[in-house]
Amino acid sequence: MGEVVELKSSQVIPLATSPSDTNTEAEAMQTITIIDGDPLKDITSSTSLQGYRHNPQEAWLPITESRNGNTYFAMFHLICSGLGWQALSLPIVFASLGWTWGIICLSLAFVWQLYTIFILVQLHEAIPRIRYSRYMQLAIASFGYPKLGNWFALFPIMYNSGGACILLIITRGGTLDILFKTICDGDAMCHAKSLTGIEWYLVFTCIALLIVQLPNLNSIAWVSLIGATTAVLYSTLIWVLSITKDRPIGISYSQSDEMKSNMEKFSDVLNALGIIALAFKGHNVILEIQGTLPSSPKQTSYKSMCTGVTISHIVIAMCQYPLAIGGFWAYGNMVPYSGGQGLLTLFSQIHGPNSSKLMMTSIYRPVLVNCLCTFQVYAMVVFDNLEVRYTSKKNQPYPRWVRTFLRIFFGGLAFFLSVTFPFLGRLAPLVGGATLPLTFAYPCFMWIAMKKPLPNGLVWFINMGLGCFGIVLTILIVISAAWTLADNGLKANFYKP
Repeated sequence: MGEVVELKSSQVIPLATSPSDTNTEAEAMQTITIIDGDPLKDITSSTSLQGYRHNPQEAWLPITESRNGNTYFAMFHLICSGLGWQALSLPIVFASLGWTWGIICLSLAFVWQLYTIFILVQLHEAIPRIRYSRYMQLAIASFGYPKLGNWFALFPIMYNSGGACILLIITRGGTLDILFKTICDGDAMCHAKSLTGIEWYLVFTCIALLIVQLPNLNSIAWVSLIGATTAVLYSTLIWVLSITKDRPIGISYSQSDEMKSNMEKFSDVLNALGIIALAFKGHNVILEIQGTLPSSPKQTSYKSMCTGVTISHIVIAMCQYPLAIGGFWAYGNMVPYSGGQGLLTLFSQIHGPNSSKLMMTSIYRPVLVNCLCTFQVYAMVVFDNLEVRYTSKKNQPYPRWVRTFLRIFFGGLAFFLSVTFPFLGRLAPLVGGATLPLTFAYPCFMWIAMKKPLPNGLVWFINMGLGCFGIVLTILIVISAAWTLADNGLKANFYKP
């Protein structure tokens, strides 16, 4: 699975030693084949688009099948995957932390996660003439042992990819129902009966599966453009309408914790930090997105990706900060978590009855379209992980019918799990909190492992400190989420969306 560079007389160099000689897929990712001579002589116009010549298996997998991407495509993917409905809960942060600390914590987290993104971008081609186009590849190369890399990274990657698809089905199946009722409510010409929760889940899944048949990550760039556009659109609509309409009577901005114990106050602070951390997503697809960009020994993908990251995160910040600040100004402590939909739920409850159908559908439709597009980006990581096992065993690309069947099977599995666990959104702070090292800690440790900075030097100290703090913060957030869940209880409505 590892990408290799062929330059003329063969020699195999292991990236990291393993205690046993096993022919696992993970170990295959750890070798580079090098051939003496001038690498530029053998690079044709075709290979220069692909990057330098690499393991043929890479050309069979959906992440690296096409390397004809560009900065704009990367930017579309980054906004689509990085700006999600989790940002709608950011006003809750200010209810626990207050205006000053809320803005400070939000800003520090934004800078921290942006720093780890640039770490991943630089580590993508940390070793000359080899590309780590998957987070799992980089984890295994960094931590040295295939099993260790799998232990650290497999669950967070699969939850942030496959789990994100399940959550999208759950949340947007409900939004489809609300959209239908909004359109048909009070309309004498509308005699249709609303579907059940399970049926709405199925509708969303079927629509997503039609789009998901596009072959590779690069081919869905225009889907990501639509997703990015609709994310910016509904984020802007919600905060603009929230601050322009009359504020509810009796809203409060004070931290209403006079009657709370110290443990409850501390838990609220940690839960607020967890909401901030969960609002920054997409690190599990950063290397995959960069893997779609062309690269050559003369010009790597680093500059193009950095440009895409910079522009996309300016856009993301321009959406998240107004949502957080404007949302809290408009509603104060009234914003509910509501499975991560916060402002969308509250706006519908307060202003929905007095707003036109056109206005409400103008919000719901972009939310639905954005989630359908986001589904494609995260699902592609799952497809790649599944297909690599087939291509490793058969040493040939997937037949088209097998690829189609596999994707339909995944959609069916995601639908089944969403129907089985429709309360998964309420578990997101707990389960999602356990994946935070993927964003805030692992990249720092990977930098130390791959770049080997001077021990106890400034760079080593910064990355080690951030990595360790990220692990400690993750543990505290998970404990707090578990304590809150135990205190409030969980309505486990299995098979009853």
